Amino acid sequence: MRAIAINVGANTNEPGFRGPVTGDGRFTYLPIPESKPTRESVPTYGDLDPQLDFDVPEHVHETPVHLDPEFAGYPGCERYTYGDEHGVKAGPLSTLEPGDYLFFYATLTVEEAANWLPPTWGAFVIGHFRLAREPTSSDALGEDERAVFANNAHQKRDQPDAAVLIEGEPDESALYDRAIPLSTPEAGTSANRLVTEYSSDSGKGPWWRRVLRYETGGTERLLDARREEWTPSR
Repeated sequence: MRAIAINVGANTNEPGFRGPVTGDGRFTYLPIPESKPTRESVPTYGDLDPQLDFDVPEHVHETPVHLDPEFAGYPGCERYTYGDEHGVKAGPLSTLEPGDYLFFYATLTVEEAANWLPPTWGAFVIGHFRLAREPTSSDALGEDERAVFANNAHQKRDQPDAAVLIEGEPDESALYDRAIPLSTPEAGTSANRLVTEYSSDSGKGPWWRRVLRYETGGTERLLDARREEWTPSR
């Protein structure tokens, strides 16, 4: 059993702000903007706004969103799917097998100060998939797979372009209720043990933008961080 963790979600580059995290670990996941033409209508930030515990800035209300990863139960989502067109993520993700895990982490803005949180922002695990099938791609989709990935953002583009497509097992995939920190309380740029000890990453440099790789022990530790009913005191 292996796992990969990747950075997703709104950030200070796209669309110019991050989702929030509060003192009890609750957070709001916000997708990035859609950057390419789509062949069908996709939700906008304005569509998401009334359904989220976050006031999305009005200047992006008309901006379409790239709703990827797709978490069942999140506005506009039906299943657990993820796609990526860039080799830096698609390459490693293509090596995963059914039963392996894909974790998602995001940089979040600290909305309420707490002693377990970094001062202003940090990186946090916000959800995971357990792979339901072998990774595939837009070009390799079979007839039975087209329905599975039909609602994925990459498949809605004028030219479907995912170099990798991943489906999560519905009963073993989730968008979390509370975020699990990868940053230390000292600074968002300072990696904690979930990065430096349990992944293969050194935690040096801009680790919060990198693909993080976990073997069995590290994967189990990430899962335990949620199963333990993690609280900010830990």
